[in-house]
Amino acid sequence: MKRIGFLSFGHYQPVPGSRTRTAADALVQTVELAEGAEELGLDGAYVRVHHFARQQAAPFPVLAAMAARTSRIELGTGVIDMRYESPLHMAEEAAQVDLLSGGRLQLGVSRGSPEPALDGPAAFGHVPAEGESGADMARRHTELFRRAIAGAGVARSDPRMTGRSVALPVLPQAPGLADRVWWGSGTRATARWAGEQGMHLMSSTLLTEDTGVPFDELQAEQIAIFRQAWSQAGHPGEPRVSVSRSVMPLVTDEDRAYFGGEVGSTDQVGSLGEPGPARFGRSYVGEPDRVAEDLAKDAAVREADTLLLTVPNALGVEYNLHLLESVARHVAPALGWSPAPRS
Repeated sequence: MKRIGFLSFGHYQPVPGSRTRTAADALVQTVELAEGAEELGLDGAYVRVHHFARQQAAPFPVLAAMAARTSRIELGTGVIDMRYESPLHMAEEAAQVDLLSGGRLQLGVSRGSPEPALDGPAAFGHVPAEGESGADMARRHTELFRRAIAGAGVARSDPRMTGRSVALPVLPQAPGLADRVWWGSGTRATARWAGEQGMHLMSSTLLTEDTGVPFDELQAEQIAIFRQAWSQAGHPGEPRVSVSRSVMPLVTDEDRAYFGGEVGSTDQVGSLGEPGPARFGRSYVGEPDRVAEDLAKDAAVREADTLLLTVPNALGVEYNLHLLESVARHVAPALGWSPAPRS
């Protein structure tokens, strides 16, 4: 395992036990968690993006704040729902954050996931073209976004202002950002598509298909299909792959009080309201040596170069840094990981 980071959903709600009662709490604590994770030697700080919910919604302001308070750690999203995005505006924002971070931005994008809004993208002014699905629109937006951050001209210049008619790119441009776009995939078919397009692969604890095999084996198959598609398409370099996992080593009484009831969890098969079943991956909860042993046997974790740890951000920065430190100290070495040197 080359890299380990955290993934925060940015939950906030004024309920008993929550240490992120407001949106301000969640935002400030996300920045503080990135700082602490960098101090621990972790490699990545990622935020989930979800609209019309008490979660992180607009990622670029908080990513910019994280960039200003850190110097080494990768900063990313997992994932931005491209149905909602104005591609050229997003290209400008992403480039500025990447420049502020010194080229540390890793952008996970996708079609998104089930959400509270019946037709949220339409409320944002984005409606699929005739004969186009929401997923098609997300891919179209992604294509334009990628062209824009790669420097393609996307608007004609006004000869009255410039003296000529040329194709203008959005500005600023962030060198290398176009090579750091990931597609969040929930199926083997979309993983193949991502490989063909030359994007990196993000795969979470949910796959929107089920073949009857354990989750990690199905996800490992997804990764293999992705890498084969990347290679066959002739893209240069090596693609990156991240997988997400819930990992809770039980080290303290507080850990056991929060998560002791999840020891022995297994995969689950259910429905997300869409055709066909979905498979949800298990959580890794228990004594640290057992968690390390089980996680090291996870077929998809072995195949990925990046492991993103989903954190219970509503429990606050102090607890989540304890959790990340427990993983870094007791679990991650079994995966071949070592902390990055302090800058």
